[in-house]
Amino acid sequence: MTSTKTSGWLDWYQGPAKPRFQLPAGAVDAHCHVFGPGAEFPFAPERKYTPCDAGKRELYALRDHLGFARNVIVQATCHGADNRAMVDACLASNGRARGVATVRRDIGDEELQRLHDSGVRGVRFNFVKRLVDFTPKEELMEIAGRIATLGWHVVIYFEARDLPELRDFFTALPTIVVVDHMGRPDVGKPVDGPEFALFLAFMRDNANVWCKVSCPERLSVQGPPALDGEGRAYRDVAPFARRIVREFPDRVLWGTDWPHPNLTDHMPDDGLLVDFIPHIAPTPELQRKLLVDNPMRLYWPEEL
Repeated sequence: MTSTKTSGWLDWYQGPAKPRFQLPAGAVDAHCHVFGPGAEFPFAPERKYTPCDAGKRELYALRDHLGFARNVIVQATCHGADNRAMVDACLASNGRARGVATVRRDIGDEELQRLHDSGVRGVRFNFVKRLVDFTPKEELMEIAGRIATLGWHVVIYFEARDLPELRDFFTALPTIVVVDHMGRPDVGKPVDGPEFALFLAFMRDNANVWCKVSCPERLSVQGPPALDGEGRAYRDVAPFARRIVREFPDRVLWGTDWPHPNLTDHMPDDGLLVDFIPHIAPTPELQRKLLVDNPMRLYWPEEL
């Protein structure tokens, strides 16, 4: 079964640059996705967008090209709660990938265990209204309670303006909570301003909250970058990510977000995204925590 891509859809960047920044041994791309292929893993009927195909083969080729050792594959909203494409990619990785699933409250214990055995270690709750329909918070809290017994965590995706409304719910979650993309701050506002201060206080007050300092291409308001190969793109995002890495070095993760769903102005070169890392984690110690120690502790603790 084939599907027509959403009008204006931007496919992932072909021929990414080889990064100048040398990743530390064992580095983990802790946020990426797979889309289909749609003929094998159909997209969900209720999806808000139809992407290009971007399967496990392309993902793992990118992993090797960039120099990562492992991936964390986050269930894409275009697949809904049908986790088969993500699970298939995890199973094909020879232990080098873990997954974050989307589940509904009617999922059985046997299915949760099957997901665990395939490499899933978390569930994602999406609060970005343009991407998903509303799910009652009591349903999400019930799911969080069940997955906590497996040692999983909850990944939350929201926009900065919604944090005041959602904070009490987030702080009540009984697991480690991982925030996608820094809670999508408005980087057009000051890094020392009240909106970002609220997010920093949220992390400061809740030791179970982790953060992905990812997606500068999604957060930047400067427009498409010059492909200069120096990692100088997305300068307006760097101060926000640097602040988080500096204050919470043991609770940060980084990922490419490949294949970059729903971007409308440009498609980033993943090699240049890797070259952005030393601008937000400037020392080898911080780089190792961000790319190796923290993701291994969260997703592969049995190997430590």
